[in-house]
Amino acid sequence: MSMKSKLAVVSTALLLAAGSANAGCVKGAVAGGVVGHVAGKHSVLGAAVGCAIGHHSAKKKEKLAQQQAQQQQAAAAAQPTRVAPANTVSTTRK
Repeated sequence: MSMKSKLAVVSTALLLAAGSANAGCVKGAVAGGVVGHVAGKHSVLGAAVGCAIGHHSAKKKEKLAQQQAQQQQAAAAAQPTRVAPANTVSTTRK
């Protein structure tokens, strides 16, 4: 693969990964591209697979964070709040 085509593939991947919907794609694509290159000049295929895996991992992490936030909010809402009566008198003497 020539240098021009590699550059075109990388720039296209970066443009596609610019949106928040493609979270994790760039990190996975870089790692997959390196692994694919080392494994026998399959850097483009490795980058594509790495992008898919990175995106999937980012989605799982985001979903887990949302679930934990919801559980913390539910736990905070379930705890009763203590309110002191308005007409309390202190019985301590000085």
